[in-house]
Amino acid sequence: MANNTNSSPSEWDRMKNGEVYNDFDKDLFDRRVVAKKLFKEYNKTDDSEIEKRKELLSKLLNKAGERLWIEPDFRCEYGKNISIGDDVYINFGCIMLDCADITIGNHVLLGPNLGLYAANHSILPEERIAGGCYSKPITIQDNVWIGGDVKILPGVTIGKGSIIGAGSIVTKDIPSRVIAAGNPCKVIRKITEKDKSGYLERINS
Repeated sequence: MANNTNSSPSEWDRMKNGEVYNDFDKDLFDRRVVAKKLFKEYNKTDDSEIEKRKELLSKLLNKAGERLWIEPDFRCEYGKNISIGDDVYINFGCIMLDCADITIGNHVLLGPNLGLYAANHSILPEERIAGGCYSKPITIQDNVWIGGDVKILPGVTIGKGSIIGAGSIVTKDIPSRVIAAGNPCKVIRKITEKDKSGYLERINS
């Protein structure tokens, strides 16, 4: 990967700082190539190859927590902007465009065909065709469950303990301990004591 020797910030730095950056930059291209090689190798592994998967994720991601399980086919843009906590399950077909930081907390369940899109293209077409992009971080806090086929857009935070219904497109922050769904995703109701099923009492008795 290229090192920027000029006084001006690199396109990687501009991207990380939330500034408009050139997506055609060679350094960014080379970083994507590295990530592709790693996630392609990961996607070829078998469930029994736990240590190999751990090794590959440690190279691909910024942080890979304990007991992290990612089903193939997993894809990302850079990998190094992704931090995932402990006891996280990511179902089949997840795509993370981590042009900004994507942070996932502990005890998170992500459904199949999930899209976390921290990247966006410039609005002005002349800028867009010249490679203009910008990005904003995505944060999924602890104990969140996100249903299948959900898409999360740049700058969104999902609060602790919340549920996002299947097929939702999340364009704005979702508070903690609520059920939200739709396009655009909106809060339906809070999660309350009435939602108890008695499961914990049974398994702990």
